[in-house]
Amino acid sequence: MDDEALARRFEAARPRLRAIATRLLGSHADADDAVQETWLRLARSDAAEIDNIDAWCTTVVSRISLDMLRAPRSTRERSWQVEPWRDEPVDPAPDLADLVDRSDRVNVALLVVLDTLSPAERIAFVLHDVFGQPFDEVATAMERSPEAARQLASRARRRLRDATVPARADRARGRTLVEAWLTAAQQGDLEALLGLLHEDAMLRADYGTSSQNLAGAAEIAAQAVLSARLAAHSTPVLIDGRPGVAATFGGRVVSLMSFDIEDARIIGLHVLADPARLADVVI
Repeated sequence: MDDEALARRFEAARPRLRAIATRLLGSHADADDAVQETWLRLARSDAAEIDNIDAWCTTVVSRISLDMLRAPRSTRERSWQVEPWRDEPVDPAPDLADLVDRSDRVNVALLVVLDTLSPAERIAFVLHDVFGQPFDEVATAMERSPEAARQLASRARRRLRDATVPARADRARGRTLVEAWLTAAQQGDLEALLGLLHEDAMLRADYGTSSQNLAGAAEIAAQAVLSARLAAHSTPVLIDGRPGVAATFGGRVVSLMSFDIEDARIIGLHVLADPARLADVVI
């Protein structure tokens, strides 16, 4: 197979590989990186020695995703994947694989509980239960035995079902906290803002041409009071499946802020106000 034919073969497989990587990593940006690395490895390989290119690519993108999942989150760039914060499903026991597969985008409701799994459990569940990979192929991707892959997928199913209700409760508390933050910021209520923040909270902001870091509840609350107009144009959203707000003017997103919550207090705030990076964000 010549280079041009190999490239065409990979492009045909790219949408599926990206879907796998996105559901494993929960981030379109990370998924694109994993798929691109898969292509680079394929281009460096002897394609004539590969019996099944689709299976080979699935194995490689899964292994790359597994390595990325094992890496500390702080070493990976935030993807800023934004989705409207809709009401939670009323079904107390949804089919988990169906929940993942309802759209081409990651279902953020499931993404929250997928984070409760170990990297190996997440790989086994997504490859087998969502994409229908036989356990022999899952085992190859994970460099485990088929029985070990089967056990990981089974353990993942149990943990996901057990985690569904607590995860929804956490999301409900997060929504309450975000709405309280917006109300306090709009009203310039410094005392209320201080009550929502952990005393050691950190804020990190990216404005494109500059950045800002604030440490401590007092500094962050004072900055929020000055941003009342921005808060008035903000609405709760999910950012990478976590609580956040988006500010819009004239139908255009001008700022995103995601919240890290610990013990019902805001411990971290991450702001993106870089016009170039926000240009394609649609809510």
